[in-house]
Amino acid sequence: MSRDEFAHKIDVWVQLIRISQGLLESVEADLKRAEHPPLAWYDALLELRRVGEAGLRPFALQERMLLAQYNLSRLTDRLVKAGYAERLPCPDDGRGHVLVITAAGRELIKRMWPVYRAAIDRHFAGRVSAREAKRLGVILNKLRC
Repeated sequence: MSRDEFAHKIDVWVQLIRISQGLLESVEADLKRAEHPPLAWYDALLELRRVGEAGLRPFALQERMLLAQYNLSRLTDRLVKAGYAERLPCPDDGRGHVLVITAAGRELIKRMWPVYRAAIDRHFAGRVSAREAKRLGVILNKLRC
């Protein structure tokens, strides 16, 4: 690869990171304007809803989350305090616990989804064609770790 080709790829890398961060910031702003909690709350609660009554150990929740969550314990403390999740003893490990979504948590993600969906449409889906989205998906899958 030539120096110019590599320099171009570096430019695209920077663009990818900036656009990704900008999209997330835009979605967060839309949620905040609608007086909803941050996107990480939705992300965590959605994962808890997906697993149902079995719940998830905190490390498993972190592995499943769409967003990087560097302080999962703080996030889960807030979800529990707000009544959107609860901690239950882990049946496999008496020292640990699992997180389970509550009815209030299910209701919160139902209320958040229309705002989140509209934000996805406004900031991403409405700006690319189906063909472009498919092509972008192929490219992004090449980058999957």
